[in-house]
Amino acid sequence: MLGLSAAVFATSWWLGLYLVARDPRKPVLVLAAIGLTGFAAVVALDAVRVTTGADGLSRIEVFLVAVPGIAWFAVLLELSRPHDSWRNRAAEAALVAVAATVACVGAGLAGGVEGPLRLGHWVLFGAVSVPALGAMVHAVLRRHQPRPVVGFVVVATLFFALGNAILIIPLGLVPSWLALACTGFDVALLGVAVAMGDAFDEGQALRKDMLRSAVGTSVVAVLFGGQVLIGLAVSGRTTTTLAVLLFTTVAVAIGVNVLADPLAGLLDRMAFAGSPALRAERATLRDTEAALPLRAAGPLDGMDEDTFARVTRRALSHYADLSKLVANPLTALPAIDDRLTRRGAPDQPLERANELRTLLAERIAALKPRDGRDFGTTEQWRHYNSLYFPYVVGVRAYAQNATAAGLDPVARQAWHWFAAEVPQRSLHNWQNAAARVIATDLRSNLVAAR
Repeated sequence: MLGLSAAVFATSWWLGLYLVARDPRKPVLVLAAIGLTGFAAVVALDAVRVTTGADGLSRIEVFLVAVPGIAWFAVLLELSRPHDSWRNRAAEAALVAVAATVACVGAGLAGGVEGPLRLGHWVLFGAVSVPALGAMVHAVLRRHQPRPVVGFVVVATLFFALGNAILIIPLGLVPSWLALACTGFDVALLGVAVAMGDAFDEGQALRKDMLRSAVGTSVVAVLFGGQVLIGLAVSGRTTTTLAVLLFTTVAVAIGVNVLADPLAGLLDRMAFAGSPALRAERATLRDTEAALPLRAAGPLDGMDEDTFARVTRRALSHYADLSKLVANPLTALPAIDDRLTRRGAPDQPLERANELRTLLAERIAALKPRDGRDFGTTEQWRHYNSLYFPYVVGVRAYAQNATAAGLDPVARQAWHWFAAEVPQRSLHNWQNAAARVIATDLRSNLVAAR
């Protein structure tokens, strides 16, 4: 039983770390990671409680049981957002807060995760499952997702409601470890669905990257967790210390494997504190290596107009990040091939990413009005201003504690104009419109080349 619980724990823990490692700046990935790692914590706590007889842990577990459901509710609210929306999150945060509060009240009334069935269990079940099901319907109706992702969301959320019923109303009909294992299958579906949705938004391939991470995780989990399991088998009894050691060992081993690049960056900052250029070069190499499995073969084949516009928008937003551009489908444009041939440059991922950045810079420059000025605020300047200054120059007028220090006079003018006269929502809309103009131009050239 403890071995199966460890396997479920390892799967959920890995998926959570894998999602947050994809991009810790994306709320949907962070929220999904909270749900997955929260579920892993429930698995570990329940296994320790059942195998060692520490019944006092039931009072803690009943609160942790609500974490995956509340987090997935928040994920579904994020999935229901239109692409690149700046819609205010205050209403969504309020809904999540209400669901979490009700769940905590239910957990307090229940007093523990074990039966008999009490009013608190019903309250907890309703607070976790009903919002998730409602948000699922809302997400499917409002979100333009590829069909496999929608299917995963629907199936996983339905199983999630059933799994929570087993978790919070344990009447003794099934063993606790079996209930957790069944729900673990559902949580795995949820994690894969979120990863698929993020890869779809970014125009990236997912299978090879996720497979490599899964294989590496399996190896380290077996190597490190297996030693503890062997010790438990040899000793013939399960102590609280050994049970806790099993899950902490597996958690650390998986964390080191999945978060190897961020940890390497941390070590670089410690070891090469006086060499910022060396740290930057090593970070670029690591990020590029990590991006290579995300490149799809023939990514532009059969790509429709809306998808092409979306990946162009992503490429523009990642203008300063070569590691992101490496995995962008636009690196497969015939124009990139022509540029590499003219320069006599090798057909390498970094060369393609650099050529894509140059190509985007040229398309942005083509949006500049031909009135002889370096900066203007009229309507005809909007597309150029919205892309050139934030992405090419690096003007961050809306960032917290941002200033115009270090900017040239023209960029300083733009910074003051953005900060004083342009709402962030307006800038975002202008960027979307400008990205569509550039996408139309690139797509027409692509069609002509074929």
